[in-house]
Amino acid sequence: MAALLKMPAGSLLTEYLCLSHERKSPHSLARIYVPRDLAPTELPEAGESSWGEGVEARLAELRPPLLEIREHVSARLPTPEEMTTLRISSALAVLAVERVAADATGRVVEAALLVLPGDRADAVFTTHAMIEEEGTEG
Repeated sequence: MAALLKMPAGSLLTEYLCLSHERKSPHSLARIYVPRDLAPTELPEAGESSWGEGVEARLAELRPPLLEIREHVSARLPTPEEMTTLRISSALAVLAVERVAADATGRVVEAALLVLPGDRADAVFTTHAMIEEEGTEG
């Protein structure tokens, strides 16, 4: 994890584990990692979010504004821990999202590993085109 956060091996990290449920079934698993100096001492109560937005909101209060967020999405078979936590079979693929966020200095301030069972996940991607304004000079 230290390599993903571009930190030396053995650096202190804080891990947040967010497990969401849909009715009585586990729906998704999120592990959020931050450098120890950016970790809040208090967190909000558990919510309905599968992405840990309550944790994200608290982290945003302590870190510099984000400049870049990179997400890598892949489908794969679950690990034994994911099978147990999400109560799924070894034959059911999961949607795995690796999210890395950096501030304006290039410091990686957060890495998140999100796992959703393939039979309960949808992915939607929206791209907004940048429109040049007429009459502006660079």
